[in-house]
Amino acid sequence: MEVNCEGCAGCCMDWRSLLEDETGSAAARDDEDATENDSKQRHRRQRDPFGGEDAKSSSREPLDDDPTFVPLTRDEVRAFLEAGMGDALTPRFWHARDEAEGVEIDGVSVAAVADRPTFFVGLRKPPKPVDPFGREEPTWLPTCVFLDPTTLQCRIHESELYPGECGAYPEYTLALARETECERVESAFGGDRLLEADHDDLDGMLLGPQAIGAKLFCHPRPADLEGVVDRAAAGELTRPDRAEAIAVAAASSPGTLATSDHHYDRAKARLLGGEDAESEFADDESWIGPAIREWYQRRRAAGEAVPSPAVADAIETDRGAPETPGWDALE
Repeated sequence: MEVNCEGCAGCCMDWRSLLEDETGSAAARDDEDATENDSKQRHRRQRDPFGGEDAKSSSREPLDDDPTFVPLTRDEVRAFLEAGMGDALTPRFWHARDEAEGVEIDGVSVAAVADRPTFFVGLRKPPKPVDPFGREEPTWLPTCVFLDPTTLQCRIHESELYPGECGAYPEYTLALARETECERVESAFGGDRLLEADHDDLDGMLLGPQAIGAKLFCHPRPADLEGVVDRAAAGELTRPDRAEAIAVAAASSPGTLATSDHHYDRAKARLLGGEDAESEFADDESWIGPAIREWYQRRRAAGEAVPSPAVADAIETDRGAPETPGWDALE
């Protein structure tokens, strides 16, 4: 597999608004009487750069709106918690395909296994000023917490925490015979990104029943998710909301529906503080939580203004985020 990632990071951010900016006026003229929300939804159905021309609607739509969500395994969730980086994690729930497979929470039929709401755990995407695809001016876009907006490189690439799903992209997507982010970027902005399209088989993807407890987590107490599902759909998850789901993921047992009370309590304490919160990183406050909070604060305060991506030095690097090598160092 050979890809050209310099100046791209399309798989690490939600760049749909870049196309919406260019075509929004035309979409509005198609129906002058449409509300703003209806116009956006219609636009996404007709010109979704992440769906492909032959894409069909998923039978189980996620509650959130992240098109490049990367699912982590149970062991990866535990590793992030051990490293004091639980603030980087967030759950994803889905709408049930039909009533028979769903559990109703907050008025939503949530996809479930054996009456246990199912979810992934992935990485958060706070807004960052980025200028991918050769754009001359930066734009606020939802961007992976670990992406350096200055170099558009991953801060944990080649580290022990680098997710396996990230390392296998785009091979897994090609193996599933689906369009990759590289190809979508090529279609939208030109250039060559997917240089060689070889791929291995689907070993390691954790598809089917073996995903349960290993990548697909099942919450044993649906009542504990009251309010969480509603906030997940609104994009307003709180730290306790995330902690509840992440603790269940960390407590899960691969291949079963069982969870460990010990691992649940330990994980939740690390996320929220408590007597079980000790780790070798306990004395070092992670840069992630404060950085994410400042990104959101700056985005709200900025209005229409967009700062230079270099502001990440003060927000992330100065707080201890690993630096990236830059592209010259990789040549």
